[in-house]
Amino acid sequence: MTTLPEADAETRAFFEAWLERFAGFVREVDYASARPLWHEDVVIFGTHQDVRQGREEIIATQWDNVWPKTADFRFDPRAARVLASDDGSLATVIAPWTSTGFHPDGTRFDRPGRATLVFHRGGGEWKVVHSHMSLNRGVPQASHADRPVKAR
Repeated sequence: MTTLPEADAETRAFFEAWLERFAGFVREVDYASARPLWHEDVVIFGTHQDVRQGREEIIATQWDNVWPKTADFRFDPRAARVLASDDGSLATVIAPWTSTGFHPDGTRFDRPGRATLVFHRGGGEWKVVHSHMSLNRGVPQASHADRPVKAR
């Protein structure tokens, strides 16, 4: 049996730090800081979204429907799997995440999920070209917080 193409230690460390950085932008509802991490033609789908293409499209249809309505978003970078192509141009990160959701009455609930992020390196920069983020089974899909967007 062949093994998966696990990233080397330096590449893994980069993506662990990337997960921490991006999760901070989600917690802060800071689209402006997160935007440059994503390719302008990114293709995504997830619990709250069918297949969509384009960074501005996903901000309007995915991020706006999740980030302000939840809190405490964090990846578990130590549990992440980081796979990388031999030529160093593609990487895939598979990671669990947690967040807090809110019922209509304001009570909190645990909102765990998982993500697959596919990155392409061009011009020396890694950018997300595909993302699938979904809630774990049985987790309520709707969350009802109304946090302000820090920066668009």
